[in-house]
Amino acid sequence: MLNRKNKTQHLATIFLAVMGIGFLATIPIQDSIWGVILQGGFEAGLVGGLADWFAVTALFRHPLGIPIPHTALLPKNRNRIIAGIISMLENDWLTKDSIRKKIDTINFTEKLFEIIYNELPSQAVQKNFIMISKHLITIFDLKRFAPLLEEELKSRINDLDSKNYLPFLIEQVTIRKYDEKALDYILKEIDEWASKESTKYKLGGLAVDAVENIKADGFMQFALKSFSNLVNEEKLGNIIQSLILKGVDSYRNPLNQNRQTLLIHIQNKLQSIKSDEKIHAELNNFKSHLVEKWELQEQISELLSQIQQKAFDFIEKPTFYEDYLLPIIKNGLDSIKSNPEKVFQIDAWIKNQIFIFVDKNHSKIGMLVKENLEKLDDKTLINMVETNVGKDLQWIRVNGAVCGFLIGLVLVGIKAFF
Repeated sequence: MLNRKNKTQHLATIFLAVMGIGFLATIPIQDSIWGVILQGGFEAGLVGGLADWFAVTALFRHPLGIPIPHTALLPKNRNRIIAGIISMLENDWLTKDSIRKKIDTINFTEKLFEIIYNELPSQAVQKNFIMISKHLITIFDLKRFAPLLEEELKSRINDLDSKNYLPFLIEQVTIRKYDEKALDYILKEIDEWASKESTKYKLGGLAVDAVENIKADGFMQFALKSFSNLVNEEKLGNIIQSLILKGVDSYRNPLNQNRQTLLIHIQNKLQSIKSDEKIHAELNNFKSHLVEKWELQEQISELLSQIQQKAFDFIEKPTFYEDYLLPIIKNGLDSIKSNPEKVFQIDAWIKNQIFIFVDKNHSKIGMLVKENLEKLDDKTLINMVETNVGKDLQWIRVNGAVCGFLIGLVLVGIKAFF
């Protein structure tokens, strides 16, 4: 741009020099008609070129450095010019209404979605999403959330009423025959205990002690004494052990009437528990007491810490972004895009935020322009203006010389004719 300005300036100087040289060259032939006409043309061209050079130069500086009045207009009127530019920007070109009208014509949501869809597959966006995901997981305050989770978990457990779940548990006991399995387990334990040699002697010893400690008079005392002399711990233990094992074995038989009676009694008892308010109240009280004494913060913190580490490891997998995060983002965007009401709301919100920003900062447009212009000294500002419009200004000089020459020819020709 600066080279083009210099070329135009040189061209204007050349035209001015041509006019001056032409004027001097026609002095020897000024006695002829053609000499008079040409001299008049060159004289007028020289005057026109000098006048336009003076006018153009006076815009930016004092011609020949002479402080002639009403010259160097730009430096002298710098503040007025800056104020005029600011006023023109704020009140004519970039008014609030014009900005609003322009913003209303822009579909921000569509352009935003287009940018997002184009940028989502890029490595930069992928890297940033992964970095943000890791950061969010890292800053998760486990100590802060553990008490909240403990309180919520205990609250949910306390809200559970045994009336709603105990009947279901009892039905499951019946359906899955846990009562029979429990009875068989007890019989098995009794059988194993009773089959031991040590159990036989323990039972025998207890029986002997019981017989000896029975208080009786007369014949009964004599009979008990005689019985205790006939038997010992081993014999009594064998008798009792045999009775227990036979009883256990009989109860193991599914067809045994006593077993069936016992199971029916157990089932009836379980059914009665369903509507037993005392048992419900006791279970609820036990649950509340257990929950109150249950310290969960440490376990919850440990669980959250494990989940946090697993989530962090999961994010580091190469397939995390492509296979998991990207489809979620795209599905969310597609869901919004397919809903015209949501799109309209987002677009209206964006425009409203821009309107608010423009309203608050509209005056800063002029301030910004003023600050940038005031940073420039006179020389830099003049060079900037000359660089941008100097070409047209230099053509004024060229046109002044050429037009002056042509007008001079016409005027001298008319003068010579008359």
